[in-house]
Amino acid sequence: MNHTLLVELLTEELPPKALVKLGAAFAAGIVNGLKTRDFLDEASVATAYASPRRLAVSITNVRATSPDKSVREKVLPVSVALDADGKGTAPLAKKLAAMGLADLDISALERAADGKAESLFYTRSVAGSALHTGLQAALEESSAKLPIPKLMSYQRPDGSTVQFVRPAHSLIALHGEQVVPVTLLGLTAGRETLGHRFLTDGAALPIAHAEQYAATLETEGKVIANIEGRKEKIRAALLSAAGDDKVLMPESLLEEVSALVEWPVVYECHFEEEFLAVPQECLILTMQTNQKYFALTDAAGKLRSRFLIVSNIATGDPQHIIGGNERVVRPRLSDAKFFFEQDKKKSLAERLPLLENVVYHNKLGTQAARSKRVVALAIDIALALNYDAALAERGALLSKADLLTDMVGEFPELQGIMGTYYARHDGEADEVALTATEHYQPRFAGDSLPSTNTGTVVALADKLETLVGIWGIGLQPTGEKDPFALRRHALGVLRMLIEKRMDISISHLLELANARFTGIAGYVDPVKEVRAFMIDRMRGILRERGFTPSEVEAVLVDDLDRLHDIVERLEAVQAFAALPESASLAAANKRITNILKKTDVAIGEVSESLLQEDAEKALFAAIARVRPQVDGAFATRDFTGTLKTLAQLRDDVDAFFNGVMVMADDPALRNNRLALLSSLHAMMNRVADISKLAT
Repeated sequence: MNHTLLVELLTEELPPKALVKLGAAFAAGIVNGLKTRDFLDEASVATAYASPRRLAVSITNVRATSPDKSVREKVLPVSVALDADGKGTAPLAKKLAAMGLADLDISALERAADGKAESLFYTRSVAGSALHTGLQAALEESSAKLPIPKLMSYQRPDGSTVQFVRPAHSLIALHGEQVVPVTLLGLTAGRETLGHRFLTDGAALPIAHAEQYAATLETEGKVIANIEGRKEKIRAALLSAAGDDKVLMPESLLEEVSALVEWPVVYECHFEEEFLAVPQECLILTMQTNQKYFALTDAAGKLRSRFLIVSNIATGDPQHIIGGNERVVRPRLSDAKFFFEQDKKKSLAERLPLLENVVYHNKLGTQAARSKRVVALAIDIALALNYDAALAERGALLSKADLLTDMVGEFPELQGIMGTYYARHDGEADEVALTATEHYQPRFAGDSLPSTNTGTVVALADKLETLVGIWGIGLQPTGEKDPFALRRHALGVLRMLIEKRMDISISHLLELANARFTGIAGYVDPVKEVRAFMIDRMRGILRERGFTPSEVEAVLVDDLDRLHDIVERLEAVQAFAALPESASLAAANKRITNILKKTDVAIGEVSESLLQEDAEKALFAAIARVRPQVDGAFATRDFTGTLKTLAQLRDDVDAFFNGVMVMADDPALRNNRLALLSSLHAMMNRVADISKLAT
């Protein structure tokens, strides 16, 4: 009979940051183990459960006994098993005996192809196994493969020592309403669990049927077993309690809090208004990181002096819970206030000499040495872009100074953010102050770009210095390893160049960065490799934006070095590819490319007097007619218009290849026709290499 199977392992409190992975792995391991042993069918559905004190899974349509199977076994190659007369050999008799088939007539063996030879096979029927056998193996496999952060050793009541993530207290294994006799970690399966540690009387809670597990736990045990269910209940309660305010609830915090409670209840708490004088990022971070609280802001994003907590206890009089949490958070906020006030006593500029005491990399020197490189590079880039070099110099100089403050020492996540606050306090220009934050941007995929020119210049300098410097000492990414986040730095540079339409060469930027490492022992010029690495990252960016591989390759020509108009070029290629003439022109362009590649003579200008065939004369005239339109559209950066104008040439190009022998015997005719194709090729590929569109 098929019934729902329930497995639950009750433990001491599990590590909250690992709970989601533990719950998913526990369930997946059991499901995969049972599926491999054929106890599940196509209609089986698994539901994973995980709470602070339990890992569980329920699976529908689980068989009590796996079906019988036919097993086909290879016995021996025919050349070994049979003699010249087709009779069984001694090796065959020995093999059959070893298989328990000593009395088998060899006529019962199947003779079949086995690669290039033939072999004898025997097919036998194997009886299915009982669920307890399959589940026992699946349980052991699943528990052995759990992503446990750190194993704990503990003693069972019988004196045996067990290792697991936390001490385990009971095991449930129910198939429908029947207990499946399995064991794990010294526990024998039954049907009893425990409810909420504080909201129940602590008595054993029996589960009558596997399908009643979640409902019984919720109604009688005050436990919401499904972690996603708890998370959504917390989310809804937070939004309700926030009212007109905005609740700050990052998914990572929601997930962690969901792993700390079994019966979530939201309460409102407050702190003193005086703490709002501290930068709100500091208060928010200390509440989220240290206390797992949810901060509130008004509609404008300004922090409120009230916050929300998620408790594991429901009570009609929560004042002791609220008061206790308010008392706990106060010292944390006081520490933040103290750090902020202490840090303001010393300017960022005064902290700069201390960068000499901070090692950046043993081959690349201190943070002070790195800062000098970034400052010089920022000035170079600002001058190349006609930005304010003085602001770039000051912004780059102060960008890392907040690393030496007490606040960033306590909360490294605030680096940059605190630099902006302290720079403003020091009276620095606002664009310089913002650079402390913005030079880290973009920090991850989808992150915002710097909003100011100075922030952009210093962000480019900072990322390029890391990218070129680390690569130059031989620490480029390998496979999946990228400890210095060079891929992220490359993507950040590319996004700024593209999205801010910065008309500056990639090679020039890399050469500027490379020049800052002169004289460093063991450093090898990496510009060529880094450029190729960045172009490869570019392919990924453009494909993520919906452009096809052929469209991307059309614009990523060998000499591509400026990205300010690459999106417009791609959009033009996309529009051209949609034209009915595009396929023919792309194929012709590819043919021209191949012809020109094989030419080893200098190609000059077209001589109209050497044009003999009507088709080549017509193509020459068509090129002359279309060229002013193409030049005009390209001059105004109308790339779509440039490519669409070329569509007029399709019939003349087709006629040329159908009626003209390019590689004529007469060298003068041949070179003139090559010159005609070369002029056409140059005009067709001004926006992109459209031959890449040819299939």
